[in-house]
Amino acid sequence: MPSLDLTREHPDPLADMLPPLVLDRQRIVHSAAFRRLQHKTQVFVAPESDHFRTRLTHTLEVAHQARCLASLLNLNAEFAEVVALAHDLGHPPFGHAGEKALNECLRDHGGFEHNRHTLRIVEELEHPYPEFYGLNLTHVARECLAKHDTPYDRPGPHPLQDGRPPPPESHVVDLADRLTYALHDLQDGLYAGLLDLPHLADVPLWRAAYTGPETGPPDASRRHLRAATDRIQARVFADLAQTARNSGAPAAQLSPDLERELQQLAALLYTHLYRSEQLVRADDHARRILAAVFDALVEHPAHLPDRFRRRVDEHGLHRVVTDYVAGMTDRFCLDVYMQICETAPGA
Repeated sequence: MPSLDLTREHPDPLADMLPPLVLDRQRIVHSAAFRRLQHKTQVFVAPESDHFRTRLTHTLEVAHQARCLASLLNLNAEFAEVVALAHDLGHPPFGHAGEKALNECLRDHGGFEHNRHTLRIVEELEHPYPEFYGLNLTHVARECLAKHDTPYDRPGPHPLQDGRPPPPESHVVDLADRLTYALHDLQDGLYAGLLDLPHLADVPLWRAAYTGPETGPPDASRRHLRAATDRIQARVFADLAQTARNSGAPAAQLSPDLERELQQLAALLYTHLYRSEQLVRADDHARRILAAVFDALVEHPAHLPDRFRRRVDEHGLHRVVTDYVAGMTDRFCLDVYMQICETAPGA
């Protein structure tokens, strides 16, 4: 494996006590932004149920997948896990609906993209030590965050966007993120009743993996869902290893056949889950709430906490309001809406 650039922007008080990647991991999982992921939406709005995945459980599952995939390819599994743990720190409340709302609020002020905001968090907004702002992560960890690229992630401009490919572990995290979206959003959609087995009948990847009953009570089929997604994961692992052997390089690349089948599954999720009437309605409601909170804070900055108001002259009102709103959990955003907006949700 090529050596990783483990240098940091600032001298670090813990550099002599912990190995570089251990220190990166500690900084990430101890951050306030990481803790808040437990109450941020993955697909289903976080306060609605204790049983669906949140942005935090999604992050932990991506980290596990990334570690497994990197080990399979004889890459640095510890490093892949570190990048995965940080990859969604910049997500606002209400998932991609919240991101779209913030981007629209900032259409005349540079827009909003959660990967760029992740870098803003780790480089500036978190400041647990007086010696520097940010988490002071290694250069290579920040580089991979700047270059995270999936169908749901389009990295924005950043000095680390230098045109050079990132380390292969970065592509491992990209694949782990895609795989986690496909398999675990599928499970949640089935549990929620927004997907059913007939929806999946024409998806080859699912048809080859599912061995349970096609009809009968929901509990009968649910007992077979995890086994089916595990078989799909096993097929991805085998395909990835075979493709790497064929190419002679440890690349996170799937065969064309399996890539096509994953895209078919993703298309089904988009049509029947993400664009379902229930989720579209919830997303529209979330966008209205977040936009109302943003507009109210811009119009009345006195509602901002003191530590945010003090930064307005340096960073500008719209950027400071963005930092505050993007850091909110779903339920805190709802609370702020009730406190500072004139109408109650749904009115």
